[in-house]
Amino acid sequence: MARAGAQARSTAAPGLLSIGQVLGKLTPEFSDLSPSKLRFLEEQGLITPARTPSGYRKFCAEDVERLRVILTMQRDHYLPLKVIRSYLDDLDAGRSPSLPGIGAGGPSMLGGGRRFSRSELLREAGASGTLLQDAISASVIVPADTYDEEALAVLSSLVELQRCGIEPRHLRGVRATVERELGLIESALLPVSRRKDASSRARAAELARDIAAQLDIVRASLVRTALGRMLP
Repeated sequence: MARAGAQARSTAAPGLLSIGQVLGKLTPEFSDLSPSKLRFLEEQGLITPARTPSGYRKFCAEDVERLRVILTMQRDHYLPLKVIRSYLDDLDAGRSPSLPGIGAGGPSMLGGGRRFSRSELLREAGASGTLLQDAISASVIVPADTYDEEALAVLSSLVELQRCGIEPRHLRGVRATVERELGLIESALLPVSRRKDASSRARAAELARDIAAQLDIVRASLVRTALGRMLP
């Protein structure tokens, strides 16, 4: 999936796609994708489409697959662009980086975005229907006709927590903490979110992911520090 240099590609090559054709391929999977978001990702250096002599962007199959990876990392794992860029740079250099922020056994970004029926979700996670319902009641998992890999990862974690005597209802405090963090993020986004143009919306979304990632780092550090004091 190494990124090819845009200048090295001929815009006359067969199979190159316009922005409209790329949107047609990807918007069924990523409904918030727009021309302005494509341009924003290019401005950030994550994609380098070829250009015609008239300046029109042209995308090859590799560009489309790269976009799919970027958009999946944003949508499913809420990763900021600088983390995604580092991941892609490693891929471009021929390395095999692990998915940032996801430990071994966690949801796979490259697995095609699997969806699970309720019965499949319970089977894959080794969970009972009661545990899933309790998780939904505690607003830890959102009820749906089908569930994604994120829901599977959460339900699998709840199975392990239940073995330690921790039930979904005990996590309501965690949910309340998340709501407070969302309030912090919303306040930080006000200067950008007041502007309604598409570019500002894209920048606000990226800033929100970046703030969330930084809050994750602080939260994890606080937990580790507290555990250090608690454990002998």
